Amino acid sequence: MARISITVDGVRYDDDVQPRTLLVHHLRERLGKVGTVVGCDTSNCGSCTVLMAGEAVKSCTVLAVQADGKDVTTVEGLGDGGLHPVQQAFHDCHALQCGFCTPGMIMTAVDLLAENPDPTDAEIREGLEGNLCRCTGYQNIVRAVRDAATAMRSAQAPAPEPASEEVSA
Repeated sequence: MARISITVDGVRYDDDVQPRTLLVHHLRERLGKVGTVVGCDTSNCGSCTVLMAGEAVKSCTVLAVQADGKDVTTVEGLGDGGLHPVQQAFHDCHALQCGFCTPGMIMTAVDLLAENPDPTDAEIREGLEGNLCRCTGYQNIVRAVRDAATAMRSAQAPAPEPASEEVSA
């Protein structure tokens, strides 16, 4: 057993784990973070994607001991009391479909938009290429990521200055 300390969705967890325990299994089975989906268990589908130290990782390819001392964000920890703009855009654009790939798609999109806040459709498709949608409905997913990018840029844009009165001397 190895003793690890991981902060998941803002909560610190200290736990003993088997050295071979995958992060996805630790998140789901020990911490109850079932929003992180076990898809293929081979790192091909991306359904298990979480943010570790701010970067998207496929949690089925990361050992829990590798997350020791790091911050991990799951799809359950994205919203700050509500839906994250990417989650909202997935809802609004009907990009959820069967929902199986959704957590991984959302987490990968959050990482993509952190690196590139104004991606083209081609850049969105390239950014999501490690995530598979079994419904093959990528059009709505790409549209959702584009809409989320617009919403996030608008939220960060400075408010226009109020018109100032000119004072003539």
